[in-house]
Amino acid sequence: MRIWKIATALTLIAAAGAFAYFRGDPQLLAGLLSKPADAAVEPAPMQAMPVPVTGVVKKTIPIYLDYAARTEAIRGVALQAKVSGYILGQPAIDGADVKRGDLLYRIDPRDYQAVLAQVQAQTERDQASLDYAKANLDRGSDLTKTGFLSKDSFQQRASAVAQGEATVVAGKAAIQAAEINLGYTVIKAPFDGRLGRNQAPVGTLINVGGAALNTLMQISPIYVTFAPSEAELVLIQKAKAEGPVTAEVTVPGDQGPPRKGELTFLDNQVDHTTGTIIARATIANEDLSLLPGQYVNIRLLVGERPDSLMVPQVALGSNQLGKFVYVVDQGKVGMRLVDLGPTEGSLISVTKGIAEGDQIISGNLQKIGPGMPVTPMSVPES
Repeated sequence: MRIWKIATALTLIAAAGAFAYFRGDPQLLAGLLSKPADAAVEPAPMQAMPVPVTGVVKKTIPIYLDYAARTEAIRGVALQAKVSGYILGQPAIDGADVKRGDLLYRIDPRDYQAVLAQVQAQTERDQASLDYAKANLDRGSDLTKTGFLSKDSFQQRASAVAQGEATVVAGKAAIQAAEINLGYTVIKAPFDGRLGRNQAPVGTLINVGGAALNTLMQISPIYVTFAPSEAELVLIQKAKAEGPVTAEVTVPGDQGPPRKGELTFLDNQVDHTTGTIIARATIANEDLSLLPGQYVNIRLLVGERPDSLMVPQVALGSNQLGKFVYVVDQGKVGMRLVDLGPTEGSLISVTKGIAEGDQIISGNLQKIGPGMPVTPMSVPES
């Protein structure tokens, strides 16, 4: 009861205060008393938000196919010795870039020099014996005509000449073999390339057919191998039929310009387990920066797409329905779901969802939504 009395007193005080406030303006007081209690208050109109807009760009763009790839040496050999002996020297250091014919290893040649001298001396002796046998045969020919030499003795002299000639031929072959073996005591680069890590230090005794001394890889030019799909193979073959297919190779993390090359190989069958085919491009690699087995990215130029509609990539939004852009539609925000194509610089092509005359909203995307009033502000083209 006491609480009810207090509430009634407060209500009377408030009414008295209101009467005192509106006493100076009876019309205002009458209007307030005549207004229905449940009348809705009209909200203030929403102000249009200024947004930057850009027009749709129409242009011809290149069509690229991008792949992850690996580099591969055009030629690589394991350097092995064809003769036994001690390693005397390695003129080219580990990892050196060498030219064809450069000396890489020297093997102790003394044993092979001695063998060569021996067979040369033996051949010279056999040649002297042959010369004597030929002279003896010439004399026997005259004696046979006069009857002073029997035919059997003459035939023996002729046989000696034939045997001597064969012996000299064998001796010359032995000299050639000894020279070849002596030549094997120096190992030279069969082509331009880069040496690997040495496996036979100076003083090592090596044997024929033993472990490799080192490896030599040709890295300029170099192959880049990748695997297009069956669907992409059609585009590549069409482009290849029209002329050389340009390739650009980039290394992940490298900010330099891409390395240029050309598609040079398509395998003769598709792998039925993966649905891909082995392809290869040849890159000049003049700076020798690419190494065999390195992971790279490769891009093939397989054609052009005329009249492509391009929008800024920053204008793209994404939701559960896919990619979209906002456009200015009769002073309000309109949302367009889009299908995307290739990119070119800061622009991306849209294959479906926009028209050439659309105004694309390229800023304040987080502050707007479909149906909101906006004021477009043109953004100058960069």
